[in-house]
Amino acid sequence: MLDNNFKPNAAAKNDLEQIRAVLLDYIEGTANGEPKRLRKAFHPKFNLYTVAKDTLWTRSGEKYISDIKAGEKTNRIGNIISIDIEKDAAIAKAEILIPNWRRFTDYFLLLKYEGNWKIVHKSYSWIELPKQEKK
Repeated sequence: MLDNNFKPNAAAKNDLEQIRAVLLDYIEGTANGEPKRLRKAFHPKFNLYTVAKDTLWTRSGEKYISDIKAGEKTNRIGNIISIDIEKDAAIAKAEILIPNWRRFTDYFLLLKYEGNWKIVHKSYSWIELPKQEKK
């Protein structure tokens, strides 16, 4: 049940702002071809997980980041859907739209250590989008 009287304390508000910043480093870093921002957002040993053809597919975070070409902008549109924080752990959900191709739903596990929030795990799913005819 949602408590409408809940007022986040300063620490919780600061954590929320930090997590939003980390997620924006991911969203904007991938959209704008900024691998340095991705390295800032992700723990160095993170992995990505999805299911393809009923098989678990794992990809190293390093490989994922290495595929982002510096300065190469994409037409990805990202939106943070939710963030849930408990002390030094958080989960977040984002939607990434790539027009005329796919809509991804990303789930993140973030941990706060050494004073900073980092994405330590990303799982995702996607659906194909109908192609729009070019006029």
